[in-house]
Amino acid sequence: MHSAVASGVPFPTVGLVPTMGALHGGHARLVRQAREENDIVVATVFVNPLQFADPADLEHYPRTLASDRELLGAEGCDLVFAPEVQEMYPGYPHAPVVTVSAGHMGEVLEGASRPGHFDGVCTVVAKLWHAAMPPAPAQLRSYFGQKDAQQLAILRRMQSDLDFDLEVRAVPLIRSPEGLALSSRNTRLSPESLEAALVLSRALRSLREAADAGRVLDVEVARTMIRDEPLAHLDYLEVVDHATLEPLSPEELHRPLQREALALVAATIQPVRLIDNCILPAVTPSNPPPDARS
Repeated sequence: MHSAVASGVPFPTVGLVPTMGALHGGHARLVRQAREENDIVVATVFVNPLQFADPADLEHYPRTLASDRELLGAEGCDLVFAPEVQEMYPGYPHAPVVTVSAGHMGEVLEGASRPGHFDGVCTVVAKLWHAAMPPAPAQLRSYFGQKDAQQLAILRRMQSDLDFDLEVRAVPLIRSPEGLALSSRNTRLSPESLEAALVLSRALRSLREAADAGRVLDVEVARTMIRDEPLAHLDYLEVVDHATLEPLSPEELHRPLQREALALVAATIQPVRLIDNCILPAVTPSNPPPDARS
């Protein structure tokens, strides 16, 4: 076990990994990083009904607690908290009455397609943060995957706006060898659909390569790549500020990036809705735009 004293921290640290179960390699990486950085690692497995607008989606969400516990144990998790709905929300479905709002950040992109989803995320995470908060001077760190980039940005803002005394840690997303971002939803894709879904990462890679080279981003070309895939139905592909989720202006998109940005994409691949994203670096002295290079 990692030693807080050995690392120079004179009090223990707790790493919290909130999940909805159906765990895969991406979740394993969250736990692995929490294990490397903390004395105690806690994972939660709770299918949060407040995140689902469609009761059928909630009913059919995979529940694999036995295999989830095996994965968590293999990665060194010390404690698994897997509450029932009535434990988290006494009186449900008539409670909770007071919830946390994600504001405008929760109404755009994924929020436009899933009204109320991010309010549900914020509400359950706020409760889990309260439940896991160790007594001072111990510290709490909460781990989330970059795969859910909009969720990560919103939770960072909630931590700041509501003065939660903890650190939000981002863990890079995990991709299959072919490039597909790992997701519990991937298990619902046919072999043909899995192949078609790779167009999402190819479109994002085209934007990342342009940003890396200090070139202007051609977002419409990236969108066309997805639209040209017969099995894909594009919901959105946008380039936004990574902290506020506000879209970059047309002026910013017509020159090499002057600030770090985030490209997010969502599409339905017969009939599974998938999301992906990548961070786009700004032009730097070591990465000038082409017209500034000798």
